[in-house]
Amino acid sequence: MRVFRTYNVCDMHTIYARSALARELAFAAVLLGMFVAQLDGTVVVAALPALAADLHAGTAIIGVSTAYLLTVTVSTPIHGRLGDLHGRRVMFVFSVSVFAAGSAACAAAPDIGVLIAARAVQGIGGSGLIVTAMSALGELFAKDELIRRQGWQTALFAVSSLGGPPVGGLLAGGPGWRWIFLLNLPVCLLALALGVRGLPGRNADRPRERFDLRGSLLIAVTGTIVVALGSVESLGRSPLWTPLLLVLAVAAGAGFVAVQRRSSSPLLAPKVFADHVVARSVLVSLLAGVALYGTFTFVSLVVDLGSAGGSARTGLLLTVLMGGQLVVSTSFAVLARRWPRMVPWGRLGCALGAAGLVLIALTPWAGTGPLIPGLLLFGASFGLCTSAYPLLGQARARRELLGVTMGAFVFARQAGGVLGTAVFGWVALLATGGFGPAGLTVVFAAAAVAMLGAWLSSPRASSEAVTHSAAVSSPR
Repeated sequence: MRVFRTYNVCDMHTIYARSALARELAFAAVLLGMFVAQLDGTVVVAALPALAADLHAGTAIIGVSTAYLLTVTVSTPIHGRLGDLHGRRVMFVFSVSVFAAGSAACAAAPDIGVLIAARAVQGIGGSGLIVTAMSALGELFAKDELIRRQGWQTALFAVSSLGGPPVGGLLAGGPGWRWIFLLNLPVCLLALALGVRGLPGRNADRPRERFDLRGSLLIAVTGTIVVALGSVESLGRSPLWTPLLLVLAVAAGAGFVAVQRRSSSPLLAPKVFADHVVARSVLVSLLAGVALYGTFTFVSLVVDLGSAGGSARTGLLLTVLMGGQLVVSTSFAVLARRWPRMVPWGRLGCALGAAGLVLIALTPWAGTGPLIPGLLLFGASFGLCTSAYPLLGQARARRELLGVTMGAFVFARQAGGVLGTAVFGWVALLATGGFGPAGLTVVFAAAAVAMLGAWLSSPRASSEAVTHSAAVSSPR
């Protein structure tokens, strides 16, 4: 005999309200997690001199930033796969815990070696927070609601990217650099308290699968080499190590592809890219990462050169970039609900980015005339590209592959940024011998070409109409 449980109308309203409240709290939790993870990638930049002096770090101080960047990038696909296997809730709790443990170890570090190791641990947790947030949002909300909430994500990214260095400098000059990491702990506790109930758990109908250890090791090797070449100057410009590491990276990457094709439970399933819209969108994310993320290091140089007005004027002009990003992100969240196809928005972002980079390339010779519109277009492009293409991936991915798909987007964007920084630096040095006016023009012209490649590689608007049969675009 089967027993059916009945609810009256009041009960149903209570259940819906609790479900909606838990979902809103989960949304706040993943935003908090994503914010601190992205903030910690930039917040230590201005504090590095204080860190080096206090810990007698010398040239080893570069490891503080490199260790975090390395583990954030390399572990991204792994977190995506583990989230698909074990559920977003488990991975969120794990990632917050690892990030908090790494933050506490950073704050208590007695020497530079311990600090670098703790930053690597912190990066593992930070990577999980970013990927789990993007995957969880794809399960919690339908496509229309994802569009409405996208502005929050992009705004947080803008604040964490441009606000990180000033905050780090204030803390290092005030209570001390250790507070940069101590302040993460209450945020992590709050995120855990908010997100545990509302985040999606493991799909009970999903069969148990083995984790792809060989694929994980191969992609870790590939990602480690890319990050090392892009962030360690002595490796990236060595006539001996640079070609050797490039060959090793290509070999490890080819081995990874071969393992994924043969594995019954691959880390990055080839069927993710069977949807050509997703495949092209990941490629665009890679190229946009090269062009936009890869030029972040050089933006302040060209702004300083073009403004010729001291650090205060340079800082003011950099807010133009953030302003363009925030305005476009907010407008996108409103307008995309009326025009919900993501491909035209993404292609617009690529076109704006190419135009903005061309204007910035002219700045060393023309002053602030092209600089201000160039920065506005750069920020606008960043807002559109980091919104439209991940939303397209969230809408088309199979639910059981949502984490892997989002991991691919994040990995492509971050690896592209690291690769872009290295390649643009090499190009400027080979072409002009340095980062004077000619060198910076070469950097931003090359980035404009990469952005044009992103526009050419973008899916066509007609292809978006054909949605995947198992796309997670229906209400949860």
